[in-house]
Amino acid sequence: MADLTLRMGEGGDSVQSTFWNQVGGRPTFERLVRRFYEEVRVDDVLWPMYPEEDLEGAIQRLTGFLEQYWGGPTTYSRERGHPRLRMRHMPFRVNPEARDRWLRCMRVAVDDLQLSPLHEAELWDYLERAAHAMVNTFEP
Repeated sequence: MADLTLRMGEGGDSVQSTFWNQVGGRPTFERLVRRFYEEVRVDDVLWPMYPEEDLEGAIQRLTGFLEQYWGGPTTYSRERGHPRLRMRHMPFRVNPEARDRWLRCMRVAVDDLQLSPLHEAELWDYLERAAHAMVNTFEP
């Protein structure tokens, strides 16, 4: 029997056919997040929640988180530990209006990727669930 060779990427991460690989890897997630932040910049509710002086850091953190979630490199966890999304978002007032605006910005970014219908639906389903889970107040 021949030896089984698993394909490995940088850092020893698996490059099996994951969602991350199927949609184009890091360049796709970078495009998604950068387009998302273009929309956030012009939103008067969301923009004040983001540190303008560390916008590139925020872009890299969200890109890394999404990459890892979808089967890409595990850099996010190696650098930042467990995601703890709700805990990390507790300092911000995430009410239903903020959630809906976040989803609007992300919708624009997802649409710009022009993914296959199956990939788009899978990604959007996750993003909607995640956005709803981040709501931490119902006060306006």
